[in-house]
Amino acid sequence: MKYSQFIHGEFCDGTSAEVFEVLSPSTGEVVGSYAMASPADVKRATESAKKAFQSWKKSGATQRSELLRKIADELRADRDNLATQIATELGKPYSEAQKEVDVAAEMFEWSAEEARRLYGRVIPARSPGIQQTMQLEPRGVVAGFSGWNAPAITPSRKISAALAAGCSIVIKPSEETAGVALLIAQATQRAGAPAGLVNMVFGNPAHIADQLCSDGDIAMITFTGGTEVGKQLGAKAAAHMKKATLELGGHAPVIVWSDVDIDKVAATTVATKYRNAGQVCTSPTRFLIHESIYAAFCEKFVEHAKKVRVMDPFNAQAQMGPLKNKRRLNAIDQLVQNATASGAQLLAGGKAIDQPGFFYEPTVLAIHNKSADVSRIEPFGPVALLIPVKNADEALAEANSLPFGLAAYAFTNDMKLAHRFANEIESGVVCINELQASLPETPFGGYKDSGLGSEGGIEGLREFLQVKCVRQGGLA
Repeated sequence: MKYSQFIHGEFCDGTSAEVFEVLSPSTGEVVGSYAMASPADVKRATESAKKAFQSWKKSGATQRSELLRKIADELRADRDNLATQIATELGKPYSEAQKEVDVAAEMFEWSAEEARRLYGRVIPARSPGIQQTMQLEPRGVVAGFSGWNAPAITPSRKISAALAAGCSIVIKPSEETAGVALLIAQATQRAGAPAGLVNMVFGNPAHIADQLCSDGDIAMITFTGGTEVGKQLGAKAAAHMKKATLELGGHAPVIVWSDVDIDKVAATTVATKYRNAGQVCTSPTRFLIHESIYAAFCEKFVEHAKKVRVMDPFNAQAQMGPLKNKRRLNAIDQLVQNATASGAQLLAGGKAIDQPGFFYEPTVLAIHNKSADVSRIEPFGPVALLIPVKNADEALAEANSLPFGLAAYAFTNDMKLAHRFANEIESGVVCINELQASLPETPFGGYKDSGLGSEGGIEGLREFLQVKCVRQGGLA
């Protein structure tokens, strides 16, 4: 991609003297260099979005639906190009990158369907001649922020929901995967999105966040990223009375009970644990294993983890690519070293792979106390913690022990126990005997420090809408 900003329907360079570079995590080499947006660029984007909103909010549901379907079609038509960019900038294996593009297109497609179903309601009046209705209206111009770990899905989720609700958007995706996001902007342009409906800016994240949160033309904030940054952004939004939807970090527990097929559950959870090198906010991380099968499960889990093929993302045999950057590599290595120094047993992996790029071995730690930092800090990498538990009470206490509650998992054939886990685990998503935590049609949001509000599903779409009650008299 030649240009670094998308403002008022056109691609352009930022007017700041500063530039940012995108590195290939597979090689450590620069694969893109972009000019940052200046405050004037960001203001131009918000002004363009405000103008576009004035007409888009009056558009009909059919018009919105048709545009979103066209964007989905454009993403599918550009699938291979987008997948190549994801594999290059993020390091996700190419086959997985293709699947991410498919899901990104589904985000637009699902929002297109729901744009036609944003119903209000009639409220029975207390006396004749009065009509009471509830109607949904778009909030206005949305400021969106998304991370690098799902560079096609996350911006697509935010853009599609905003447009379906009748909003316009200024989105700042991660600078580390800028090329992927700009290809999504291209898809909106080719689909015929009105100028200013979607604007994309890149630059200094903190400066752009400050500017958008304080801008009177911005009606709401939607953010996906780390908990600490999310809290800061939420506070900035609250200071200006802006709606904020925050999808933040997790440290997902996985309860594995004594009645499961050990090999099957180990194989399934390993595949999900090391997907995208564990750089997924819903990644299963804290495995709470019934003590009666602990040794056997550890053995099988390690066996499957050691078979994970860590390769260049363009190798057709690759199952796991590199970590995104040197910071993540160092952070993972420090957590692993701290864990072993704190008494954890290293069962597999535990070190960087000696080759160019930021590759790290799939790592398994047996944890018998909570003194290690990784027991309470989300690793966001290829590290699994295997922890024995004696009974359901202990499993639930451990699952709920951290200030996170984004996703959780439980495996058992005891339906009574499964029902208890589903109801007592403090998490926005609980999966029983499966691992798909997020789909376009299901709500996705966290409890506690894992966020505010929902993304996905009709609940996520409602975040971009505000409720108006209308009472009209004189009808008798």
